[in-house]
Amino acid sequence: STGVREGTTIVQGRSALCAPPNFLQLFSLLLSTSLSCVTFPLPILFPQQSGLYEYKLFGGLADCTPKLCVDVYMDLNFRKQWDQYVEELHEKTYDGEKVIYWEVKYPFPLSNRDYVYIRECREMDVDGRKIWVVLAQSVSVPQCPEKPGIIRVKSYKQSLAIESDGKTGSKVYMYYFDNPGGMIPSWLVNWAAKSGVPAFLKDMQKACHNYSKTI
Repeated sequence: STGVREGTTIVQGRSALCAPPNFLQLFSLLLSTSLSCVTFPLPILFPQQSGLYEYKLFGGLADCTPKLCVDVYMDLNFRKQWDQYVEELHEKTYDGEKVIYWEVKYPFPLSNRDYVYIRECREMDVDGRKIWVVLAQSVSVPQCPEKPGIIRVKSYKQSLAIESDGKTGSKVYMYYFDNPGGMIPSWLVNWAAKSGVPAFLKDMQKACHNYSKTI
């Protein structure tokens, strides 16, 4: 048993997070795939009706243990230090639910985008193997209204599954989708995501190597 089923609720609350379509099959592939810690991320594209793509990506992070990867990914304050695209990032509690607000810098003349989302991290035992799963998705929160001059991203999902590569690094599976809205052509959004998602993992790898120096 993989311990993860499609439709499995990961977050309990007003806006439950569920595993995305085909997560079970891709999660199983992660478990069975042997990836070198120097493997470049492998993007798999799934077209949507909007003309945008979902991205499912496999890769390796050298000399970054799964626990370290998760700690870095979940640390919002540290994210402000290593992610050059963060304009504002914080977590607050509304009606008993932890919600993250994230404003992302966009290059001129494009407007910045912001996200309001929930996330959850679980450590899972899969036939004796430790798998860390992090799920996030956008939500609508009245206490976080849209701001003038900033475009709200209302459709955002991201999932991570991380396990040891058997050495000193990690195998990583990422599912990612967002619709940035506005008047940006879909081909440009897809191009940016195709290059940006793998680049994010490389930046995260550098952040992991520097994390122990900051705590």
